[in-house]
Amino acid sequence: MELRSQGVSDTEVLSAMERVPRELFVPEAFQDQAYENIALPIGAGQTISQPKIVAEMTSALELGPRLKVLEVGTGSGYQAAVLAHLCRRLYTVERHRTLADEAETRFAQLRLGNIVIQVGDGSEGWPAQAPFDRIIVTAQAVMLPDILLAQLREGGVMILPIVEKGQGQKVVRLRRTEKGIERETLMDARFVPLLDGLPRAK
Repeated sequence: MELRSQGVSDTEVLSAMERVPRELFVPEAFQDQAYENIALPIGAGQTISQPKIVAEMTSALELGPRLKVLEVGTGSGYQAAVLAHLCRRLYTVERHRTLADEAETRFAQLRLGNIVIQVGDGSEGWPAQAPFDRIIVTAQAVMLPDILLAQLREGGVMILPIVEKGQGQKVVRLRRTEKGIERETLMDARFVPLLDGLPRAK
């Protein structure tokens, strides 16, 4: 109801979010804030995005039940769990093994059998499974990621946060057409940076 009151009107996205228990994806210390519209830390320097951003980015993807989706940055797995209710198959990449293992356990608990997760460098995408109908990046890039764009099917849509000159961080929608890439700025955002490579072993 709070998301509806804030202007989120996509009924399929709202229904998917109602089916995903956010408290399952939030550390025990923050359980009392699981349903507040705020981002929360999840470990490894990462966060779970605020529900309104999840709803708006998911809606902007224009999902459908036959689509194949790539998510870059699994994190806690919350965004992936929402996406899984709205697409045919979701491929998600996480650079931190601890987060990936925890997310995989949650997917099993929720019986989300259409998610495939991989530990790897998300900035490289998932070439073996390309092309994708939709791509969502849940970390902020400093430039358009050509490697990911190359994995987007014609007619496909990518959503990602990016730094725009003089305007700070924005969520943009990129659409691949036969003529090239169309770009549309959607909203302000605050995401952790998209990093290359894998974390160093401690």
